[in-house]
Amino acid sequence: MARLLGIEIPNEKRIEASLPYIYGIGHSMAKKILAQASIDPGIRTGELSDEQLSKIIQIVNTNGIVIEGDLRRELQANMKRLQQINCYRGVCHRRGIPVRGQRTKTNARTRKGGRRTVGVERNPNAKKSKV
Repeated sequence: MARLLGIEIPNEKRIEASLPYIYGIGHSMAKKILAQASIDPGIRTGELSDEQLSKIIQIVNTNGIVIEGDLRRELQANMKRLQQINCYRGVCHRRGIPVRGQRTKTNARTRKGGRRTVGVERNPNAKKSKV
């Protein structure tokens, strides 16, 4: 496996498909990076030379693309800021309900978790009736 920016990316895949293994780089960003580096998107990652790999790293650094740990920290800081100022989105994050205006009366099971049934539970210490 090739090591790029501290992340292992697969050798057997095309470089266009293996760049998105880096958190913060999607398919469209991968295409832009390869176009700037003038690298054929169809070439396999294992076939890249050290010069081409260093060119990709240089483009990611010069364009200011935030990736991996820095991006995760930035997203966490944004979420924490929203929660501290008690805005609606922050409250939704804190309560674990949908943030972007979706309905919560029904649906929203991905965000709220499994369905909790509300009903009567039998007391295990209750007397058994004679039948």
